[in-house]
Parts: sequence; structure tokens; C-alpha cells
Amino acid sequence: MTGAQQFAGTTGDVSLPSWANVTDKRLQHITRVCRMLMHWAAAMHIPADEADAWYSAGYLHDALRDAPESELRELARDYTRDEELLHGPAVANLLETRGESTPGVRLAIRFHTVGAPDWDRTGRALYMADFLEPGRRFARTDRAFLAHQVPHDFDGVFRQVVRARLEYALREGFTLFPETVALWNAIR
Repeated sequence: MTGAQQFAGTTGDVSLPSWANVTDKRLQHITRVCRMLMHWAAAMHIPADEADAWYSAGYLHDALRDAPESELRELARDYTRDEELLHGPAVANLLETRGESTPGVRLAIRFHTVGAPDWDRTGRALYMADFLEPGRRFARTDRAFLAHQVPHDFDGVFRQVVRARLEYALREGFTLFPETVALWNAIR
């Protein structure tokens, strides 16, 4: 039985690897992301190997989110980016050194906070699930509607999520990252 199948057959709890560093609140977020990804995978009848990739990406995307900055910088090999952008690259690099052979999973995790124009469907699914998971407190009705639509219009909802994240960054005066802009230019 695959990891995704095991998850789908349980109450949806995840048990992270021993190297993970997350709070209970973060673990709840990861569980909701995985639950959403597995719901979409089942509704879309995607192949088992792709469902496993979605599960792996969801399961590990924030596995180091609460690690100390010094550890994140060392693992990410990045000494300039803002701290909140380091956990994805840190996990992706750690997975690569541990033999994670699925480049799409590593790419999804590496860029899940900012986006990547060359993602496969795994990266796109993770980006949406991380944004749309129901534990987040903003725009709940709109996000729930979009989450419900993913199996019916995956690409259309993905564009809406990228647009919503861009609009939010612009409205709040946050940095527009080159990867995010490149992603928007690739899908509009």
C-alpha cells in the first residue's frame, strides 16, 4: 500500500520523519494540506504514482518550518533570503541528500511559498492546497469554493490562486518574487 493510500484510509493524521521540526499547529496544517490533496487526487482519478507524489509533497512541504534559522540557512545553502522562504529549499536539499528521486516533489517543496513556472501538476496541487486549506482564517468562503472546484477545473483554479496571492502581495506591499512573477507570466 502506498503512502497516499495509507493516508486516505486513515483519519488523515501524519507522522513526520524524525528530522522534522514543526509545532503541533503546523502539523495540523500539514495534515489538512494532505487531506485536501488526497481528496483532489481521488476525485480526479489521478494515477497512484502521482497521488503518492502529491502526498509526499504535502507531507513534507513544511517539515522544517519551525527549525532554527541557522539550521535552515545551512540546509538551504542560502544566506540572503528572508527566513520564511528558507524551509522549502532546506527540505528539498535534505531530501536530495537522502535520495528522494522524484524531482517534481523536490521542486514542489522548494518553491511552494513563491511558485515556479516549470512545476508539474504536483507543484501546482501543493501550491493550491497550501493556500486553500480550511484552517487559514482569511476569505474562507471564497477559498472553500475554489477548493471544491479544483477537481473540475484544476488549471482554472490554479490561475485564480496565483492571481489571489499576487493581488494580496500587492495590496499588502509585500515583495513580488521573481519566481512568482515568472509563474504568473507562464499561466496567464
